[in-house]
Amino acid sequence: MNIFIADRYDVIVVGAGHAGVEAALAAARIGCRTLLATLSMDNIAMMPCNPSVGGPAKGHLVRELDALGGEMGVNADKTCIQFRMLNTGKGPAVHALRAQADKKRYQFRMKEICENTKNLDVKQILIDKLLVAEGKVTGVQVETGEIYEAAAVIMATGTYLKGRVIIGEHTYTGGPNGQRAAMKFSDSLTAAGIKLMRFKTGTPARVDARTLDYAKMEIQPGDTECRNFSFMSDVQTREQIPCWLTYTNEATHKILRDNMSRAPMANGIIEGIGPRYCPSIETKILRFPDKERHQLFLEPEGTNTNEVYVQGMSTSMPMDVQLDFLRTIPGLERAKVMRAGYAIEYDCIDPTQLKSTLEFKAIRGAFSAGQANGTSGYEEAAAQGIIAGINAAMFIKGEEPLVLKRSDAYIGVLIDDLVTKGTSEPYRIMTSRAEYRLLLRQDNADQRLTPLGRRVGLVKDDRWERFTQKQQAIQQAIELLKKTSINPSQQIKEKLAAAGIEPIRNATSFYELLRRPEVDYASLQTEFGLPALADEVRQQVEISITYEGYIEKQLEQVGRMEKLECKILPEDIDYQQVPSLRDEGREKLEKIRPRSVGQASRISGVSPADISVLLVWLEQQRRMKEK
Repeated sequence: MNIFIADRYDVIVVGAGHAGVEAALAAARIGCRTLLATLSMDNIAMMPCNPSVGGPAKGHLVRELDALGGEMGVNADKTCIQFRMLNTGKGPAVHALRAQADKKRYQFRMKEICENTKNLDVKQILIDKLLVAEGKVTGVQVETGEIYEAAAVIMATGTYLKGRVIIGEHTYTGGPNGQRAAMKFSDSLTAAGIKLMRFKTGTPARVDARTLDYAKMEIQPGDTECRNFSFMSDVQTREQIPCWLTYTNEATHKILRDNMSRAPMANGIIEGIGPRYCPSIETKILRFPDKERHQLFLEPEGTNTNEVYVQGMSTSMPMDVQLDFLRTIPGLERAKVMRAGYAIEYDCIDPTQLKSTLEFKAIRGAFSAGQANGTSGYEEAAAQGIIAGINAAMFIKGEEPLVLKRSDAYIGVLIDDLVTKGTSEPYRIMTSRAEYRLLLRQDNADQRLTPLGRRVGLVKDDRWERFTQKQQAIQQAIELLKKTSINPSQQIKEKLAAAGIEPIRNATSFYELLRRPEVDYASLQTEFGLPALADEVRQQVEISITYEGYIEKQLEQVGRMEKLECKILPEDIDYQQVPSLRDEGREKLEKIRPRSVGQASRISGVSPADISVLLVWLEQQRRMKEK
């Protein structure tokens, strides 16, 4: 058999979904010659599920990957049709930006960006094999036989590995939206010693907007204030399209209950494990039998289509059942289905096989990102993609990898959860998973991560200049507020009263005044002639001062944890040779092979006693080396 070497790259990315495009763009922008392999040139960055970006915790991920130099935030800003800030009635730690995207414009712009990025080739090819020799990746083989060589390969296969689409009793091999499935690549992963899992996800029907009665629904408009994901975006006005809210009812639930025996999840057709936090409507009916109604959001898929996404009604019921229950819902009585809801099963990896860099522990140069790692959601995928792309580039260049800690970013929380704890179901990021939420706000993502993006070469001069100017403005404003004081004169008392601020008894700086919850910068500026600040600068000044005490306490917590994170465990440590470990602890440590004692402490089954043993052992090893 003739072996044809088609080309040689530094980095090959398998899959061009949200993980793949961020991985490929990151590697190429850092300077690596990169190949982005896709099943279809027409479906790069496709949104096979809901046409949205962001939301609780997910919006944090988008801001963070933007701060690192990623593309998702910029793309969402340029292609969105509605923006909303969620959780505004709560503190800034849980504020979350969410955008409805024009799904075709989103994917076409991302395709254009990929095609025109220096160092990046995009090819429509189906990859059958991951090539590995002597524990190192060497490249990939295409279904037509040619080989592409590379020292680093990033697996970003999404839901395409042995994909199986299910609608009622009807099943067929394929990926989302009628795409091809990759049927052979899983076998090469298994042959390389990689453990696979079988997961499931799903999507609701798309209905024709012309057949909906919006008068029976509640309008959900976008925010009047123009918002953006990217720290580089200057969009100040945009035309927005509303979404609509409606509800299921008892008639809906009865149809579902009466047909539950025909549900693939109930009759054994579906074998994979589905997402807990995005359940199908069938699962909701079974899990919450006493709930009188479930909310549904009707979300337009774009400005040039009549397709409307029925958020909250993911299903794999037979088509006749889908039509019957949809038409019991207010506003959908005459709805026509343009695409049926379906479930899809697919292969993914056990993420505990990965390092915190997203490189496989057992295969040098092989990385994995996105739904292939057992996650769900575009944002989770993209966040992993940029880290995998950065670290593949660092691997090629022989430089220190980028590892984000749980105190650095939601991206750090996401990856640490995956590689340390694994997942038994499609993983979704949530604010409750982050211990340091007050530090990991979406508004300060650039302060936390842009210097790191600069270090690895992903943050270019334009973003860096903009970032440093903003930081200087924040620092100058805080210094001015600290050194400028007012005295409790009659005139000052009158000005404070006019601003609705409680009187002062002693000389007080504006900095101290801003620590009061009822005081904001705008009121001080109006009454006392303080200099005008850009909105993003003013916001950072107010938050850092108002929450100073809470932030300091959280930083103290981080400092205590950092001591354990800094205690790095040797990569070649033999846990069989560490005395006094409990059997379960030893087994779990051997499987996960944590990078640090801090990571070891988060492994289920590793006790505080095991951690104490590790600390003693490390100290013994240090002293032996000093002798």
